[in-house]
Amino acid sequence: MEENKWNYHDDTITLMQQQIDERYMRRCIQLAKNGRQNAKPNPMVGAVIVADGRIIGEGYHVRCGEGHAEVNAFASIRKVDEALLRQATVYVSLEPCAHYGKTPPCADLIVSKGVRRVVCGCVDSFAKVQGRGIQRIREAGIEVTVGVLEEECLWLNRRFSTFNTEQRPYIILKWAQTANGFLDNHGHALAISNEFTRMLSHQLRAENDAILVGRMTDEREHPALTVRDWSGGSPRRLVLSHKTPIPELLHRLYEDKVQSLIVEGGAKTHKSFIEAGLWDEIRVETSVQVVDDGTSAPVLPTDVTLYKSELYDGNEIVWYRKRG
Repeated sequence: MEENKWNYHDDTITLMQQQIDERYMRRCIQLAKNGRQNAKPNPMVGAVIVADGRIIGEGYHVRCGEGHAEVNAFASIRKVDEALLRQATVYVSLEPCAHYGKTPPCADLIVSKGVRRVVCGCVDSFAKVQGRGIQRIREAGIEVTVGVLEEECLWLNRRFSTFNTEQRPYIILKWAQTANGFLDNHGHALAISNEFTRMLSHQLRAENDAILVGRMTDEREHPALTVRDWSGGSPRRLVLSHKTPIPELLHRLYEDKVQSLIVEGGAKTHKSFIEAGLWDEIRVETSVQVVDDGTSAPVLPTDVTLYKSELYDGNEIVWYRKRG
Protein backbone atom coordinates (compact mmCIF):
# COMPACT_ATOMS: atom_id res chain seq x y z
CA MET A 1 0.00 0.00 0.00
CA GLU A 2 2.79 2.38 0.92
CA GLU A 3 4.59 1.49 -2.34
CA ASN A 4 1.52 2.38 -4.46
CA LYS A 5 1.12 5.65 -2.60
CA TRP A 6 4.78 6.51 -3.28
CA ASN A 7 4.48 5.71 -7.01
CA TYR A 8 1.36 7.86 -7.27
CA HIS A 9 3.11 10.69 -5.49
CA ASP A 10 6.10 10.36 -7.84
CA ASP A 11 3.81 10.49 -10.92
CA THR A 12 2.13 13.61 -9.54
CA ILE A 13 5.48 15.34 -9.08
CA THR A 14 6.41 14.47 -12.67
CA LEU A 15 3.14 15.88 -14.01
CA MET A 16 3.54 19.03 -11.93
CA GLN A 17 7.08 19.54 -13.25
CA GLN A 18 5.86 19.08 -16.82
CA GLN A 19 3.19 21.73 -16.32
CA ILE A 20 5.75 24.11 -14.80
CA ASP A 21 8.16 23.52 -17.68
CA GLU A 22 5.45 24.13 -20.27
CA ARG A 23 4.38 27.37 -18.57
CA TYR A 24 7.86 28.85 -18.70
CA MET A 25 8.47 27.54 -22.23
CA ARG A 26 5.36 29.39 -23.38
CA ARG A 27 6.92 32.54 -21.98
CA CYS A 28 10.09 31.75 -23.97
CA ILE A 29 8.06 31.48 -27.17
CA GLN A 30 6.23 34.72 -26.37
CA LEU A 31 9.54 36.52 -25.88
CA ALA A 32 11.11 34.98 -29.00
CA LYS A 33 8.40 36.41 -31.26
CA ASN A 34 9.64 39.92 -30.45
CA GLY A 35 12.63 39.20 -32.70
CA ARG A 36 10.53 38.21 -35.71
CA GLN A 37 11.85 40.95 -38.01
CA ASN A 38 15.28 41.89 -36.67
CA ALA A 39 16.71 38.51 -35.64
CA LYS A 40 16.82 37.30 -39.26
CA PRO A 41 18.68 35.39 -40.62
CA ASN A 42 19.19 33.97 -37.12
CA PRO A 43 16.31 32.07 -35.49
CA MET A 44 13.91 33.65 -33.01
CA VAL A 45 14.82 32.54 -29.49
CA GLY A 46 13.50 33.36 -26.03
CA ALA A 47 15.05 32.49 -22.67
CA VAL A 48 13.74 32.55 -19.10
CA ILE A 49 15.71 31.94 -15.88
CA VAL A 50 13.70 30.64 -12.93
CA ALA A 51 14.67 30.22 -9.26
CA ASP A 52 12.61 29.93 -6.10
CA GLY A 53 9.48 29.59 -8.23
CA ARG A 54 9.87 32.99 -9.91
CA ILE A 55 11.46 34.47 -12.99
CA ILE A 56 14.73 36.18 -12.10
CA GLY A 57 15.82 36.89 -15.68
CA GLU A 58 14.51 36.77 -19.23
CA GLY A 59 15.49 37.89 -22.70
CA TYR A 60 15.24 37.23 -26.42
CA HIS A 61 17.45 37.51 -29.49
CA VAL A 62 16.77 41.09 -30.51
CA ARG A 63 18.98 41.55 -33.56
CA CYS A 64 21.36 39.49 -35.69
CA GLY A 65 24.94 40.09 -34.58
CA GLU A 66 23.94 41.10 -31.06
CA GLY A 67 23.52 39.10 -27.86
CA HIS A 68 21.56 35.87 -27.99
CA ALA A 69 18.52 35.21 -25.81
CA GLU A 70 20.54 33.49 -23.07
CA VAL A 71 23.03 36.37 -22.90
CA ASN A 72 20.24 38.92 -22.55
CA ALA A 73 18.45 36.80 -19.94
CA PHE A 74 21.54 36.52 -17.73
CA ALA A 75 22.24 40.24 -18.17
CA SER A 76 18.75 41.08 -16.90
CA ILE A 77 19.27 39.37 -13.52
CA ARG A 78 19.40 41.78 -10.60
CA LYS A 79 22.56 41.64 -8.48
CA VAL A 80 20.54 40.56 -5.44
CA ASP A 81 19.34 37.46 -7.34
CA GLU A 82 22.71 36.31 -8.71
CA ALA A 83 23.23 34.03 -5.68
CA LEU A 84 20.19 32.02 -6.83
CA LEU A 85 21.81 30.86 -10.07
CA ARG A 86 23.17 27.65 -8.50
CA GLN A 87 19.59 26.45 -7.99
CA ALA A 88 18.15 28.01 -11.15
CA THR A 89 16.60 26.45 -14.25
CA VAL A 90 17.28 28.04 -17.63
CA TYR A 91 14.44 27.68 -20.13
CA VAL A 92 15.27 28.34 -23.78
CA SER A 93 13.07 27.75 -26.83
CA LEU A 94 15.99 26.54 -28.98
CA GLU A 95 19.10 24.58 -28.11
CA PRO A 96 21.92 26.90 -26.96
CA CYS A 97 24.61 27.40 -29.59
CA ALA A 98 27.94 25.63 -29.17
CA HIS A 99 30.03 27.40 -31.82
CA TYR A 100 31.75 30.75 -32.22
CA GLY A 101 29.90 32.97 -34.67
CA LYS A 102 29.37 36.70 -34.22
CA THR A 103 29.00 35.93 -30.50
CA PRO A 104 30.60 33.31 -28.18
CA PRO A 105 28.80 29.97 -27.52
CA CYS A 106 25.79 30.26 -25.23
CA ALA A 107 26.36 26.69 -24.01
CA ASP A 108 29.66 27.83 -22.49
CA LEU A 109 27.97 30.82 -20.87
CA ILE A 110 25.34 28.59 -19.26
CA VAL A 111 28.02 26.20 -17.95
CA SER A 112 30.02 29.10 -16.51
CA LYS A 113 26.97 30.29 -14.55
CA GLY A 114 26.68 26.90 -12.82
CA VAL A 115 22.91 26.58 -13.08
CA ARG A 116 21.16 23.44 -11.86
CA ARG A 117 19.04 22.58 -14.90
CA VAL A 118 18.42 23.55 -18.54
CA VAL A 119 15.17 22.99 -20.44
CA CYS A 120 15.25 23.25 -24.26
CA GLY A 121 12.21 23.44 -26.49
CA CYS A 122 13.88 21.78 -29.46
CA VAL A 123 17.22 20.86 -31.02
CA ASP A 124 18.79 23.39 -33.40
CA SER A 125 18.70 22.28 -37.06
CA PHE A 126 21.77 24.37 -37.90
CA ALA A 127 24.63 22.01 -38.77
CA LYS A 128 27.14 23.67 -36.41
CA VAL A 129 24.84 23.04 -33.44
CA GLN A 130 22.51 19.99 -33.82
CA GLY A 131 22.88 18.58 -30.33
CA ARG A 132 26.37 19.87 -29.57
CA GLY A 133 25.12 22.57 -27.21
CA ILE A 134 23.05 20.06 -25.25
CA GLN A 135 25.98 17.64 -25.11
CA ARG A 136 28.36 20.31 -23.82
CA ILE A 137 25.96 21.32 -21.04
CA ARG A 138 25.34 17.70 -20.00
CA GLU A 139 29.07 16.96 -19.95
CA ALA A 140 29.41 19.77 -17.41
CA GLY A 141 27.07 17.84 -15.09
CA ILE A 142 24.01 20.01 -15.65
CA GLU A 143 20.64 18.27 -16.03
CA VAL A 144 19.10 18.91 -19.47
CA THR A 145 15.50 18.28 -20.56
CA VAL A 146 14.75 18.48 -24.29
CA GLY A 147 11.43 18.60 -26.19
CA VAL A 148 9.16 20.72 -23.99
CA LEU A 149 6.50 22.19 -26.33
CA GLU A 150 8.72 20.91 -29.11
CA GLU A 151 6.15 21.26 -31.89
CA GLU A 152 5.45 24.89 -31.01
CA CYS A 153 9.16 25.69 -30.78
CA LEU A 154 9.90 24.05 -34.14
CA TRP A 155 6.95 25.87 -35.75
CA LEU A 156 8.26 29.20 -34.47
CA ASN A 157 11.42 28.82 -36.57
CA ARG A 158 10.03 26.83 -39.49
CA ARG A 159 11.61 29.20 -42.00
CA PHE A 160 15.05 28.82 -40.43
CA SER A 161 14.70 25.03 -40.15
CA THR A 162 13.46 24.52 -43.72
CA PHE A 163 16.29 26.65 -45.06
CA ASN A 164 18.85 24.53 -43.19
CA THR A 165 17.35 21.09 -43.79
CA GLU A 166 15.88 21.45 -47.31
CA GLN A 167 18.46 23.92 -48.68
CA ARG A 168 15.73 26.18 -50.03
CA PRO A 169 13.51 29.00 -48.77
CA TYR A 170 10.35 28.29 -46.81
CA ILE A 171 7.54 28.78 -49.35
CA ILE A 172 4.13 30.35 -48.66
CA LEU A 173 1.58 30.26 -51.48
CA LYS A 174 -0.92 33.10 -51.12
CA TRP A 175 -3.94 34.09 -53.16
CA ALA A 176 -7.31 35.85 -52.80
CA GLN A 177 -10.46 34.54 -54.45
CA THR A 178 -14.16 35.34 -54.78
CA ALA A 179 -16.83 33.31 -53.00
CA ASN A 180 -17.31 31.26 -56.17
CA GLY A 181 -13.62 30.61 -56.70
CA PHE A 182 -12.28 33.18 -59.18
CA LEU A 183 -9.11 35.29 -58.96
CA ASP A 184 -10.37 38.10 -61.21
CA ASN A 185 -13.41 39.33 -63.11
CA HIS A 186 -13.35 38.18 -66.75
CA GLY A 187 -9.57 38.50 -66.77
CA HIS A 188 -9.53 41.97 -65.24
CA ALA A 189 -7.94 42.69 -61.87
CA LEU A 190 -10.39 42.62 -58.98
CA ALA A 191 -9.94 44.12 -55.50
CA ILE A 192 -10.77 41.16 -53.25
CA SER A 193 -8.94 42.05 -50.03
CA ASN A 194 -10.53 44.59 -47.70
CA GLU A 195 -8.68 47.30 -45.78
CA PHE A 196 -7.93 45.05 -42.80
CA THR A 197 -6.81 41.97 -44.75
CA ARG A 198 -4.61 44.18 -46.93
CA MET A 199 -2.85 45.28 -43.75
CA LEU A 200 -2.36 41.61 -42.80
CA SER A 201 -0.86 40.93 -46.23
CA HIS A 202 1.66 43.70 -45.68
CA GLN A 203 2.46 42.30 -42.25
CA LEU A 204 3.20 38.95 -43.90
CA ARG A 205 5.49 40.69 -46.40
CA ALA A 206 7.39 42.40 -43.60
CA GLU A 207 7.98 39.02 -41.96
CA ASN A 208 9.41 37.29 -45.04
CA ASP A 209 12.48 37.76 -47.18
CA ALA A 210 11.19 37.64 -50.76
CA ILE A 211 7.95 37.80 -52.74
CA LEU A 212 7.26 36.44 -56.23
CA VAL A 213 4.70 36.91 -58.99
CA GLY A 214 4.50 35.44 -62.47
CA ARG A 215 5.40 37.36 -65.63
CA MET A 216 1.75 37.75 -66.71
CA THR A 217 0.70 39.15 -63.31
CA ASP A 218 3.62 41.58 -63.41
CA GLU A 219 2.80 42.81 -66.91
CA ARG A 220 -0.96 43.08 -66.30
CA GLU A 221 -1.09 44.51 -62.78
CA HIS A 222 2.40 45.94 -62.10
CA PRO A 223 2.11 45.13 -58.37
CA ALA A 224 4.51 47.01 -56.09
CA LEU A 225 4.70 44.11 -53.57
CA THR A 226 6.01 46.49 -50.90
CA VAL A 227 5.17 47.02 -47.22
CA ARG A 228 2.98 50.12 -46.96
CA ASP A 229 0.32 49.35 -44.36
CA TRP A 230 2.64 47.78 -41.79
CA SER A 231 6.03 48.51 -40.24
CA GLY A 232 9.17 46.81 -41.46
CA GLY A 233 11.17 46.41 -44.64
CA SER A 234 9.79 45.29 -47.97
CA PRO A 235 10.69 41.80 -49.23
CA ARG A 236 12.89 41.25 -52.25
CA ARG A 237 10.69 41.49 -55.39
CA LEU A 238 10.90 38.63 -57.90
CA VAL A 239 9.20 37.89 -61.22
CA LEU A 240 9.10 34.26 -62.38
CA SER A 241 9.97 33.77 -66.03
CA HIS A 242 9.36 30.62 -68.06
CA LYS A 243 13.09 30.70 -68.81
CA THR A 244 13.98 29.96 -65.18
CA PRO A 245 12.92 26.59 -63.70
CA ILE A 246 11.57 26.88 -60.17
CA PRO A 247 14.22 24.56 -58.63
CA GLU A 248 16.95 26.73 -60.18
CA LEU A 249 15.35 29.90 -58.78
CA LEU A 250 15.09 28.35 -55.32
CA HIS A 251 18.73 27.27 -55.45
CA ARG A 252 19.78 30.83 -56.27
CA LEU A 253 17.71 32.16 -53.40
CA TYR A 254 19.29 29.62 -51.06
CA GLU A 255 22.75 30.76 -52.12
CA ASP A 256 21.65 34.35 -51.48
CA LYS A 257 20.60 33.36 -47.91
CA VAL A 258 16.91 34.03 -48.61
CA GLN A 259 15.08 31.98 -45.97
CA SER A 260 11.45 32.58 -46.94
CA LEU A 261 9.43 33.25 -50.07
CA ILE A 262 5.82 34.38 -50.57
CA VAL A 263 4.28 33.40 -53.92
CA GLU A 264 1.52 35.84 -54.92
CA GLY A 265 1.50 35.08 -58.64
CA GLY A 266 -1.49 34.04 -60.73
CA ALA A 267 -3.09 30.63 -61.13
CA LYS A 268 -0.42 29.28 -63.48
CA THR A 269 2.44 30.24 -61.15
CA HIS A 270 0.73 28.70 -58.13
CA LYS A 271 -0.06 25.55 -60.09
CA SER A 272 3.62 25.18 -61.00
CA PHE A 273 4.70 25.30 -57.36
CA ILE A 274 1.92 22.93 -56.26
CA GLU A 275 2.66 20.36 -58.98
CA ALA A 276 6.35 20.44 -58.07
CA GLY A 277 5.49 19.91 -54.40
CA LEU A 278 7.44 23.06 -53.57
CA TRP A 279 5.34 24.69 -50.87
CA ASP A 280 5.12 24.67 -47.08
CA GLU A 281 2.07 26.80 -46.29
CA ILE A 282 -0.91 28.01 -48.29
CA ARG A 283 -2.88 31.14 -47.34
CA VAL A 284 -6.25 31.61 -49.06
CA GLU A 285 -8.42 34.68 -48.60
CA THR A 286 -12.05 34.37 -49.72
CA SER A 287 -14.40 37.33 -50.03
CA VAL A 288 -18.20 37.43 -50.26
CA GLN A 289 -17.97 38.75 -53.83
CA VAL A 290 -19.36 36.70 -56.71
CA VAL A 291 -18.46 37.19 -60.40
CA ASP A 292 -19.85 35.59 -63.56
CA ASP A 293 -16.54 34.37 -64.89
CA GLY A 294 -12.80 34.79 -64.57
CA THR A 295 -9.57 32.92 -63.87
CA SER A 296 -10.25 29.95 -61.63
CA ALA A 297 -8.40 29.84 -58.32
CA PRO A 298 -5.73 27.15 -57.89
CA VAL A 299 -6.86 23.72 -56.72
CA LEU A 300 -5.54 22.85 -53.27
CA PRO A 301 -3.14 19.88 -53.20
CA THR A 302 -4.37 16.67 -51.59
CA ASP A 303 -1.76 16.66 -48.82
CA VAL A 304 -2.98 19.80 -47.03
CA THR A 305 -4.25 20.14 -43.50
CA LEU A 306 -6.11 23.20 -42.24
CA TYR A 307 -4.46 24.75 -39.21
CA LYS A 308 -6.02 28.20 -38.89
CA SER A 309 -9.11 30.06 -40.08
CA GLU A 310 -10.06 33.67 -39.27
CA LEU A 311 -12.84 36.03 -40.35
CA TYR A 312 -11.97 39.71 -40.94
CA ASP A 313 -14.76 42.12 -41.92
CA GLY A 314 -16.50 39.44 -43.98
CA ASN A 315 -13.37 38.02 -45.63
CA GLU A 316 -12.16 34.61 -44.47
CA ILE A 317 -8.47 33.77 -44.37
CA VAL A 318 -7.62 30.07 -44.16
CA TRP A 319 -4.10 28.74 -43.57
CA TYR A 320 -3.03 25.27 -44.66
CA ARG A 321 0.18 23.35 -44.16
CA LYS A 322 1.47 20.03 -45.42
CA ARG A 323 0.07 16.94 -43.76
CA GLY A 324 2.48 14.76 -41.82
